[in-house]
Amino acid sequence: MGSGESFPALVLNADFRPLSYFPLSLWAWQDTIKAVFLDRVNVISQYDRVIHSPSFSMKLPSVIALKEYVTMDRRPAFTRFNVFLRDRFQCQYCGEGYPSEDLTFDHVVPRSRGGRTTWQNVVTACQTCNLRKGNRMPRDCHMLPLEPPDMPSTYRLQENGRAFPPNYLHDSWNDFLYWDSELES
Repeated sequence: MGSGESFPALVLNADFRPLSYFPLSLWAWQDTIKAVFLDRVNVISQYDRVIHSPSFSMKLPSVIALKEYVTMDRRPAFTRFNVFLRDRFQCQYCGEGYPSEDLTFDHVVPRSRGGRTTWQNVVTACQTCNLRKGNRMPRDCHMLPLEPPDMPSTYRLQENGRAFPPNYLHDSWNDFLYWDSELES
């Protein structure tokens, strides 16, 4: 196979739901083939592309399902990206949506005033609102977050991620991905 060719497989949990939506749960074709031979996955759909070895040939899987259910973590990691995902890439002060590279996070209670870097005190902010709020308390500058910050569940982050489909979706994946769009009637 050429070095630039990519045939990722969509990875579903044993309940046929994607392991994650954002980023989408994908495995490289090499990892997928290994999992097939180790009998850890069921092949649900395939590409037209065939790989060969001296003793066998097979179509590359495009959708696989794990044979054993993987329990999702109950507590998501506190990361900048997960804060943006919790807040749906929307400034919690002005309400505008932005790409992640144009966002920052803001401490509702500023660190200089004892605020901590926790789920309950950090919100997504655009750079304009973050500069405007500065190190003031929300009541002092009349800038209250649109939604009170909290620790989201992994399920909530997954559901929020469904609103942001990736640039590339193979046709064989469509039956397993449910993006926030109307279905054809």
